[in-house]
Amino acid sequence: MPMNARDRILHAALRLIGEQGVGAVTNRAVARAAGVSLGSLTYHFPNQSDLLREALHTFVEEEIARITARVERLRTAGIDADQAADEVEKAIVEFSYGPEQLANLELHLHASRDPAVRATSTRSVEAYDRLATAVLTALGIPDAERHAPAVVAMLYGLAVRRLSTGDTTATGTADAFRLLLHGALPRD
Repeated sequence: MPMNARDRILHAALRLIGEQGVGAVTNRAVARAAGVSLGSLTYHFPNQSDLLREALHTFVEEEIARITARVERLRTAGIDADQAADEVEKAIVEFSYGPEQLANLELHLHASRDPAVRATSTRSVEAYDRLATAVLTALGIPDAERHAPAVVAMLYGLAVRRLSTGDTTATGTADAFRLLLHGALPRD
């Protein structure tokens, strides 16, 4: 199904942010990248904060849907903590190297300076926390809600590490996730 103008604008903004940073998001550049008129862009997004906030929201919603579908498949397969760690690493390798991943991190950094984007950034982190809680709960981790932010923080930190070093393998992600899981599992 073809994307409407609004969606093309949002995806173009994410690509520009990922390729050139938040500063590259000008109305003209986004309109050109999206293949829409300048008037169409300003109709949908009267200001930059609206565009950045919605771009982050769009990315996060699509990412949460993708990860949730994968978690559901894993839950029905009845995997254990070690297998879950391997699956997390595979999921990261499948997605983590496009401009959208970099745009996600750029927008979270931008949120520290732009209160209009901060609320969306906060909601996205909370969505990742809820998703991590669901994964940990499915694995039988006690106090899953308490441990979820550590999992999310670790995955964000590893994303920054991968991007800064050019690592395209996500090596070590499964081991790091396993370490956190085993630390949270009840001891016999």
